[in-house]
Amino acid sequence: MAEQQGYFEAFTRSFVPVHREGHKFLAIGAAVTLVAFLLSSTLGVLAAMATFYVGYFFRDPDRVTQLREGLVIAAADGEVADIEEVLPPSELDIKGGKRFRIVTHLSPFDVHINRAPVAGRVSRSVYVPGAFVNPTTDKESEDNERRATVITTPDETEYVVVQIAGMISRRIVAFVHEGDNVGAGQRIGLIRFGSRVDVYLAPGAIPRVSVGQRMVAGETVLADLKATEPEREARRS
Repeated sequence: MAEQQGYFEAFTRSFVPVHREGHKFLAIGAAVTLVAFLLSSTLGVLAAMATFYVGYFFRDPDRVTQLREGLVIAAADGEVADIEEVLPPSELDIKGGKRFRIVTHLSPFDVHINRAPVAGRVSRSVYVPGAFVNPTTDKESEDNERRATVITTPDETEYVVVQIAGMISRRIVAFVHEGDNVGAGQRIGLIRFGSRVDVYLAPGAIPRVSVGQRMVAGETVLADLKATEPEREARRS
């Protein structure tokens, strides 16, 4: 009996839950698939594949987040596309000068649930409407629809997460709002079908990741405020 229960638990763990934001899309896909099969088996198979992808896109796996003080955790799955010292988004009016920004690009096959990089209070959440182009440059990112969220830690340090829509994405969904308290690794939102997430570290914080590195939201350590080592070097091999 215990062995059978173990097999059942292993079987159920192989299925990643679908976030509630995807339920209506799955329902629509299932209805379209049913109608498509009535018209043509080929259309039905294509519709079923599209519906399967919708469920895959909205998957919401659990993550194991390190909780030690001083750690800054990745906010998005994907590949680090750029690390640069820049000013925070102008709409936030944050003082303190330039800070490191870690840019993560999400592919259509990445998990799109975004997570809080640190624990604290959501002190600001600013939505900026805009265009829907591929946000590969700063100019395109400034023109695109985006949401900038500021998380203020208990010591009043401000971290910024910017969700930027892209060519396919058409909506940024926020799970938290101004005044909410969040834990490190907590789900804070998703970009429906896209595209880029920027994390602005605290002034003086040194990134512990490199361009080209794969991120796992809620698990990968972006920075360690207690570390004394210099900025890391890396190579792709």
